[in-house]
Amino acid sequence: MEKSKFTLLKTEGRARRATFETVHGTVQTPAFMNVATCAAIKGGVSAEDLKELHCQVMLSNTYHLHVRPGDDIVRECGGLHKFTTWDGPILTDSGGFQVFSLASLRKITEEGVNFQSHVDGKKIFMGPEESMQIQSNLGSTIAMAFDECVENPAEYNYAKESCARTTRWLKRCKAKMDELNAKPDTVNPKQMLFGINQGCTYSDLRIEHMKEIAELDLDGYAIGGLAVGEPAEEMYRVIEDVEPYMPKDKIRYLMGVGTPSNILNGVERGVDLFDCVMPSRNARHGHLFTWNGIININNNKYATDMSPIDANCGCPVCRRYSRAYLRHLLKSTEMLSQRLLVMHNLWFYNTLMEEIRKALDEGRFAEFKAKWDPIVSKRI
Repeated sequence: MEKSKFTLLKTEGRARRATFETVHGTVQTPAFMNVATCAAIKGGVSAEDLKELHCQVMLSNTYHLHVRPGDDIVRECGGLHKFTTWDGPILTDSGGFQVFSLASLRKITEEGVNFQSHVDGKKIFMGPEESMQIQSNLGSTIAMAFDECVENPAEYNYAKESCARTTRWLKRCKAKMDELNAKPDTVNPKQMLFGINQGCTYSDLRIEHMKEIAELDLDGYAIGGLAVGEPAEEMYRVIEDVEPYMPKDKIRYLMGVGTPSNILNGVERGVDLFDCVMPSRNARHGHLFTWNGIININNNKYATDMSPIDANCGCPVCRRYSRAYLRHLLKSTEMLSQRLLVMHNLWFYNTLMEEIRKALDEGRFAEFKAKWDPIVSKRI
């Protein structure tokens, strides 16, 4: 069996409707991946809940799982799928972004990165081979290549050198993954590898880098190093510049994005996959997405409001609980508030993707985006 099969079903402008077959099931795209950093969604949401919330792909973090409990322990437990009981596709990021965010604790060389654990200060070395080994131990469906995330804005020459290093690292990732997938005791011998396009907001660097990595014929391609503080319009421009050079027959992933508006704009520009901690993180602080805009459940006006978060929402929370009760739970710092509010936001994101796919199927995505883009991201 092939490791993956990406089938383009329909296009509308640059927007794409497709299926992505993997060893752990088929993903309908465009899709949003629900972020389970330490192999769990923050807020007390289980693998069983994710099914109910219409999640298709779970995303876990290589660096965090390497530090705790240890990828060797996850391997001993049969890999992430057995460990978490989630049986759908899992994507693991490479750890590159976490290393980037530990800027004061790291040192980059050609071999990889020396840095200190944020948990206990222990010295860790991670390079392409180490990242692939950890992800192989985790047994994820999709492994991300180890890359260097550069701050925006970055000096042009540094960004150029960084792109070249990321390409060299990608070739090492590919060689190591081929070696690991061929071993008889590998957790997931059909593990896929996605390459990551870098180049900050410099269009010439982005395009050149995309052309180089496209030649490696990987299972999918991601646009990395965006949504790190640059204006949304800059991000959209970079996607527009890079998209024509991304292989048409491979899945495309915009890393760490974003708001409902970012997703609608990303789909319009040809992106298939998204992930972001925003729905769960915002929920834990009482910021909830609805089909009328974003509400803050902390507000006094909801203290006696017995209506659901969103009358147009079919999630398990809106079917049962009132705004008044949810506000009370959050104000009382009850653990249940975290779980219920996160469940609502994840349902909203997954339903937004379902509606986008339906609009693409019916050839009315432009109309759908024009209607909902101004609404879903506005604060009420």
